[in-house]
Amino acid sequence: MTGKFKLFCATVASYCLLSFGLPIVTFQGKALDFNNAAYARSSGGRSSGGSFRSSPSRSSGSGGSNNSSGGYRGGGGAVYVPYGGSGYGYGGSSIGGFGSLVVMFMLLGGGGLLVWMLLSARKGLGLTSELDNNKVTVSKLQVALLAEGRVIQSQLSEIVQNADTETPEGLQQELQEVILALLRMPENWSHVSASSQTAKTREEAETLFNQASIAERSNFSVETLTNVGGRVNTKKFTPNPDEDPASYIVVTLIIGTADDKPLFNEVRTTEALKATLQRLASINANYLMVFELLWSPQDESDSLTYDELLTEYSGMMQI
Repeated sequence: MTGKFKLFCATVASYCLLSFGLPIVTFQGKALDFNNAAYARSSGGRSSGGSFRSSPSRSSGSGGSNNSSGGYRGGGGAVYVPYGGSGYGYGGSSIGGFGSLVVMFMLLGGGGLLVWMLLSARKGLGLTSELDNNKVTVSKLQVALLAEGRVIQSQLSEIVQNADTETPEGLQQELQEVILALLRMPENWSHVSASSQTAKTREEAETLFNQASIAERSNFSVETLTNVGGRVNTKKFTPNPDEDPASYIVVTLIIGTADDKPLFNEVRTTEALKATLQRLASINANYLMVFELLWSPQDESDSLTYDELLTEYSGMMQI
């Protein structure tokens, strides 16, 4: 679809709305009533933990950084050079001082060469780990379930209230419990959206993650249950009394891992969704850097209608 055609469609749609208040027909022939757009929001649950700034496997890898300048530090320290019997420190003789400098450069140069050789050997043998670089993969998986699977609302609420979001092991356990809850009701899966993208730096990955998080959170009118940084908070929600009966529940997983490649490709079938969920459940705790869970509606008295699914989660496709 060209840009001019999109602009023409948007103009016609705006004219219909402003002049006649007419509904716009979307795919599957379902009419969306934008006159009730003020109510096209719902309650949401959220749990978030982890950081792109550090990881357990990398935080202790600097080695020797606590020693300011290695073995050669301090003023006036003598270096013994067995050269002509008078080579103590930089006094004594000019030969002794020159010999000290030669020894220092030899030691430093030899040490640097050894380190370079070891690192080159590791790389050549394929021994370097994905944990040794700054590449990070950000993945997002969204699953819409039919309202018949509303039991997952209470299950997710319980998981979030008891989750340890402060440790990689706690995040891994929370991720696995959420995935198990989804895997136990495949008969209720209706729509899916999936993406996995590798960033060259942690800063780029953090930007991608935050963009995905904000985009999803903007669909909520209020976050009625959150667990962020280990703090659990709840807020009251008053549903719209004129809202249609609940039709869908949308669960979103946003994950940052130390993987150097995307975790999955397109997900278009039930079988592919099951395989992707199993892949995410197998993520090692050392690789799991950041995890955020979002779902809507969180409040069991709230409703997510078909029209709202199409407008708020337009990127999802039916499976």
